[in-house]
Amino acid sequence: MSSVTGPLGTCLAAVLGAADDAGLARLLGAPAARTGVPDIDCREVWDAIPVAARERVLAEAGAELGRPEPRLSAGAWARAFRDGDRGAYEDAAWALQERVSLLALAAVLADEPADAAGAPGACPFLDAAIDGLVAFAEASTWCWAPHDRFAAERGELVPDPDAPFLDLGAAEVASLFAWADHALGPRLDRRMPGLRRRLRREVEHRVLRPFERRRDWRWIGAEGGANNWNPWIHGAVLAAALLLCEDDARRARLVRLVVAGLDHYVVTLPDDGGIDEGIAYWWVGACRLLEILDLLAGVGGPALDARRLPVLGELLKYPQRMHLGDDWYVNVGDAPARLSAGQPWQVPFRWGLRLGQPGTAAHALAGARRQHDPAPPRAGLGRALTALADERWCRAVVADPPGPAAEGPATPPAPSAPWLTAHTWLPRLQILLARERASSTQGLAVAVKAGHNGEHHNHLDVGTYWVAADGRPLVVDVGRPTYTARTFGPDRYDKWPFRSDWHNVPEPGAPQRPGPDHRARDVRVELGPDAAGMTAEISGAYPSGTLTRWHRTVRLLRADGEADARVSVEDRWEGAGAGVALHHVLAGQVTYGDGWATVTAPGGSGLMMRWDPRAADVDVVRRELDDPVLKRSWGDHLSRLTLMVHSPAPQGLFTVRWLPHRPVRPEHQKPTAEVCGSTLEDAECHP
Repeated sequence: MSSVTGPLGTCLAAVLGAADDAGLARLLGAPAARTGVPDIDCREVWDAIPVAARERVLAEAGAELGRPEPRLSAGAWARAFRDGDRGAYEDAAWALQERVSLLALAAVLADEPADAAGAPGACPFLDAAIDGLVAFAEASTWCWAPHDRFAAERGELVPDPDAPFLDLGAAEVASLFAWADHALGPRLDRRMPGLRRRLRREVEHRVLRPFERRRDWRWIGAEGGANNWNPWIHGAVLAAALLLCEDDARRARLVRLVVAGLDHYVVTLPDDGGIDEGIAYWWVGACRLLEILDLLAGVGGPALDARRLPVLGELLKYPQRMHLGDDWYVNVGDAPARLSAGQPWQVPFRWGLRLGQPGTAAHALAGARRQHDPAPPRAGLGRALTALADERWCRAVVADPPGPAAEGPATPPAPSAPWLTAHTWLPRLQILLARERASSTQGLAVAVKAGHNGEHHNHLDVGTYWVAADGRPLVVDVGRPTYTARTFGPDRYDKWPFRSDWHNVPEPGAPQRPGPDHRARDVRVELGPDAAGMTAEISGAYPSGTLTRWHRTVRLLRADGEADARVSVEDRWEGAGAGVALHHVLAGQVTYGDGWATVTAPGGSGLMMRWDPRAADVDVVRRELDDPVLKRSWGDHLSRLTLMVHSPAPQGLFTVRWLPHRPVRPEHQKPTAEVCGSTLEDAECHP
């Protein structure tokens, strides 16, 4: 076996490169006891789970027993090919996986009697978990339909069990089987003899054998461009190899392949730790890499400890750097603006403590408390078991947080948030985030992106920006709608949320174009105590010949005792054609008039927008939302305010200002010009 020489392989070269297969096999022998997760018989660990965490799992599992088991149907799978609806099957697969994970957790905590001859109701959690495992074992495929190129090549709507396709769906089930077998094994042997052999058979046929025999899986990224699929699938293969493979020599070979494959992902990571796929994909890509490194170090000891890679400290900071407030984040790519519940916050918490990054640990703890769950089953059974087995983590999450008592499902963060820096600049991704005040969500925050239109999960958004008030984004990126079978094909940009005319960018007679050549140039940043901003030349994002150049400057000017904080957006262009439009996507209640507009969020935080009314006409379009993914972030509508420049000259300059806006109560409302907070002449906007 050739040695591993990439960034990850270099850290492990002493073993994976120099050691022979027999030596590596000895190092990895009997790994289950060193995963950090004991099995169900280790009652000193599972009985020490804090009462609040235990009761939450058991209550949710009891409620789940009253619901019907999700059904995986051929008709739902075929819909991805028939009408593009991939969610009909994938939602059911996720629901079944979450159900099995939750019931398995409950079975571990409840420690039910599990004799094979026991009455049907003797161990309800374990029996229901077994039913779900068998449902997956009997499914024709674990692959999500849009990913199955084998079925598409055959022109068939039925997956072939003899030609399994190794994708994210298959990886998820393999990981579920591995951790369920590990945690529940002693009870499965008693309650359902033969099931563990069946679990191993299915993982062998659907995952391990295809992983070994085919080395041209595109998700490995051997040709470059590896994305979150790489650590997502490699993490599942590693768990299966360590927990289900009983052949020591083969286990060692599988681990070699996993490490070699991971190198293709690690080499894509920029040294600033940025993730161009967006915050939601950090959890399924970068976070899984961190978990893999923990697992390798746990089972292999110092010889397999690759957690010294310099990029990991920066990678770990990405979520906190993109945080705006509460569950709101700067959402580049396909990431939604609101981070969903069910994230494995224990991973950045543990790594933050290990690397001496207290801000990271504080951010992770705040995130877990916000979702009120130290071990959400939707994150995956292995992740949930790892979190529950960490008594320190569980007690930290369920302890009473400082400050006011929690109210509602999204508890506001404490007034001091040490992970929030005054400004963050990621030069490889060309993303800047600046705040009015460090360590606080209060006041204004602005983010601006340069980049290019060939990024992973790309939107046509070179030069876009966000503005938030008190931690709530009001000038926003729409994010992605519900995925369909067409989302990642040639028709991607037919969907309005991906197009440039629904991003906060100019439209100088033509929309932006996809591809890595359509990029920002001459990107410069200003990082100072009084102001922070970015300037970029973005004409390259548009079709050739559309214009000569377009310089956009977005700056946050902090309060100075005489003036409030404000955000300035200045556009300078040359060679533009007959039409110039400036788009602004707004989330909240929008009112507007000549030279001004306000956008106000539920709860009162708001922004005032100012421009010279002599220079442009304003047009506001209200877009009703029916997509559930978009509605979760934005409610029932978004608005797009477009400034259409009057008779634009080949050379032009236009400035928009954003200021804090505190809505007045109706009984105190004054005439419009005064409600805006300043006169039109004070707007400091010019044509």
